[in-house]
Amino acid sequence: MRLSLTSVFVDDQEKAFEFYTKKLGFKKRRDIKIDDSRWLSVYSEEGGKSIELMLEPNSFETAKRYQSELFNSGIPINAFEVDDVEVEHNRLLALDVDFTIAPSIMGVMKVAIFNDTCGNLIQIYQLLEE
Repeated sequence: MRLSLTSVFVDDQEKAFEFYTKKLGFKKRRDIKIDDSRWLSVYSEEGGKSIELMLEPNSFETAKRYQSELFNSGIPINAFEVDDVEVEHNRLLALDVDFTIAPSIMGVMKVAIFNDTCGNLIQIYQLLEE
């Protein structure tokens, strides 16, 4: 068994695609029309094409409520590992990414949390020790 696909609910796939590619640096993996929707996914060159993140429309009430409750509680819906949180934080700040939590030490990690503009908080983290 292996991890190959995970998803994040988004309120607008095009807006999410722009953010995840232009600001975060992900690349398009799939864009397949399925009935009235799309399988739109991205991947990180650092992680390779074998792991993709689907930008999934929050098109039903349960998804909207789940996304909204996490956001309003300040809980990130996903976390991405980076080599250096400070460097990534500064890079994203220069691209006008809105952070809700600046780089902070939390146990054995340094973390920061930002708004992906599509209804989610995303955490970036750096392991300080393993």
